[in-house]
Amino acid sequence: ARNFPFRKQQSDLDIELDDHTADEDYLAAWQTGVTCALDLADADLAIYLAGADPYIGDRLGRLSVSKAGLMARDQFVMQTCQVRGIPVAVVMAGGYAKSIADIVDIHYKTIEIAAESGLTYLV
Repeated sequence: ARNFPFRKQQSDLDIELDDHTADEDYLAAWQTGVTCALDLADADLAIYLAGADPYIGDRLGRLSVSKAGLMARDQFVMQTCQVRGIPVAVVMAGGYAKSIADIVDIHYKTIEIAAESGLTYLV
């Protein structure tokens, strides 16, 4: 809710999360949002902006999601799109953790999960 950009435009689907939202609440909101977006879009392709900034160690993000939580997020997107027969274009984004190794690890896991899905385009 209070993350960048500070002045937000209203869209068709807005989900606000409190600062320090952790895995359980983040994933519940994420699953609701992804399902709703895919239902509304009737999409032939999903473009997935796989941000690393929800990570608990991120200096700019305000959320507190673990690496395991981010992996669960990625797996949910891939599995949901696979069931629906929707290919996914994955775009890496964000990542301002103090440790560059954490950012690399998060993005690597996203790529690994995407590649295993068999229906993904990596950008």
